[in-house]
Amino acid sequence: MAVPTGLITVAAFRKVPEDDGPVYHELRHGAVVAVTRPKLKHSIIQARLRDRIKAVAGPGSYVDSEVAFRPVPEYELRVADVAYISAERFSDADLDDNISGAPDLVAEIVSPSNTFAELNEQEQLCLANGAQEFWIVDPKLRLVRVSTPDGHTVTYKSGQRIPLSLFGGTRLVVDEIFP
Repeated sequence: MAVPTGLITVAAFRKVPEDDGPVYHELRHGAVVAVTRPKLKHSIIQARLRDRIKAVAGPGSYVDSEVAFRPVPEYELRVADVAYISAERFSDADLDDNISGAPDLVAEIVSPSNTFAELNEQEQLCLANGAQEFWIVDPKLRLVRVSTPDGHTVTYKSGQRIPLSLFGGTRLVVDEIFP
């Protein structure tokens, strides 16, 4: 695929043919950025997170992996590794568009291609635009860092349980996430 250069909008980005090679593309601050497709371990973690969150999410909500969303309208089109959207927000969603704003919960699984700065920037972008929780899931360290819009961040490690405050207070065992 010929990757456009310069500042482009979501509308222009949508006209670019989808790539079926080893990468896909996101729109970040108006620039087209190549993202490496996940390896099997990454996909297993995504599936485990998705399934466990889906099991406690309320009726009418939406939980899935690889969810495209627009944290801000014109120059951002991101893809969450795992996302949860509340029933109220999902009922208002335009099914012919992407999720407007960040999902209520965004979970990003650390890949070798990620940088700390990139994950931190995405966390701030999501928390400032609708996310109630942003999770950074680190398979190498077997930990999950959960941040909220009020600036509160807690890291959960192997042997611990993550409180799922968006789902009535049930808990998720960290070790159930990782293969």
